[in-house]
Amino acid sequence: MHLAFINEGFLWSAQALGQVLVWIGCLQCIYTFLIYPLAIQIFARVTPCDPVGRLPSGETQPRISIIIAAHNEEACIRSRIENLLQCDYPPELVEIILVSDGSTDRTIHEAESVGTGNLRVIARTEKSGKPACLNAAVEQAVGEWIIFADARQSFAVDALQHLSRHFGNPSVGAVSGQLFPHPSTGAAGQGIDFYWRLEKGLRHAEARLDSCIGCTGAIYALRRTLYRPLPGDILLDDVVIPMEAALQGKRILFEPEAKAFDPQRFDPALEKMRKTRTLAGNFQMLLRYPQWLLPWRNRLWWKLFSHKYSRLLTPVALVFALTGAWLARDVGPYSILLLGQLVLYGMAVVGMLWRGGKLVLLSVPAGFLFLSVMIVRGFFYYLSGSYKSGWEKSRGPG
Repeated sequence: MHLAFINEGFLWSAQALGQVLVWIGCLQCIYTFLIYPLAIQIFARVTPCDPVGRLPSGETQPRISIIIAAHNEEACIRSRIENLLQCDYPPELVEIILVSDGSTDRTIHEAESVGTGNLRVIARTEKSGKPACLNAAVEQAVGEWIIFADARQSFAVDALQHLSRHFGNPSVGAVSGQLFPHPSTGAAGQGIDFYWRLEKGLRHAEARLDSCIGCTGAIYALRRTLYRPLPGDILLDDVVIPMEAALQGKRILFEPEAKAFDPQRFDPALEKMRKTRTLAGNFQMLLRYPQWLLPWRNRLWWKLFSHKYSRLLTPVALVFALTGAWLARDVGPYSILLLGQLVLYGMAVVGMLWRGGKLVLLSVPAGFLFLSVMIVRGFFYYLSGSYKSGWEKSRGPG
């Protein structure tokens, strides 16, 4: 009788623990992927959007410096520079600074073969990483605004004009454009594309409420006076640089009409590498800049936590939800929750394995599971300390 009572008490305790774990896991996911995005969208709709800044009457457009850090990009660097020269911005106000980071191919030769006086090349004999390249380029830049760009993508002809619409607003410190990747094939790739579209919508809404968190690394502008030199090992320069500008009291805007295009198709291996480093960068940023979560130090702390750091808890939340549902499977609706999770995981696995699949019912779970796995990979990648620089050839909107 006593043993039966103990067994019954243990069963009750396990079920109670399971219910608590389910609620913790579900609430974390619901807040991160539903409540916060909806709240930001609602606040953005009810809050009047600031008018676009204009240059004061009689003033001309400011001089800009476009910076590209490149390593062994001989195949695309010439067309990239030509693309920038074709942009609709007064050519006498544009300088292009190419930093060749220890390139061992014909990157420098191909760039200089364009034959333009707008180009300045900084040749670094040894590979030092993107942060060091950006530091060197900004130090020599003469433009009032810095435009950060990548070697592989291309700008729309009017991209610089759309970015410059905001240069006349003294409260603005940085302006992010948006990247349009080549449409993916397969459920996992389409799931990632779906995630990126949600990310852009979130960034746009955040910008209407003061500032967005981070910029699109392939296309964004920064007031040169706001730039702070980067640590040599930083992984997320396109988040750290804008955040430093925001900490100086300036706004970070999102301009959806400033478009860049990526011709590269979704490649699972490249995407794993890029996403692993990106998520490792989030862990690095969390631990290196903990003061950014203090409300009295950073007015964007809530957005930073909800947009970047809360997502890092997703794998733990999923384990809690699944384990909890299993422990509480004999209690009413928890058996349904367990079954529902198993079905979703099954759909995600099928979507990841079925390269040619295009069903939304498979692509969204597949993309979500892929990102969750990448969070775990990113965490261990960060702990390993094996990263040496903050950039590599990759695909992504930043």
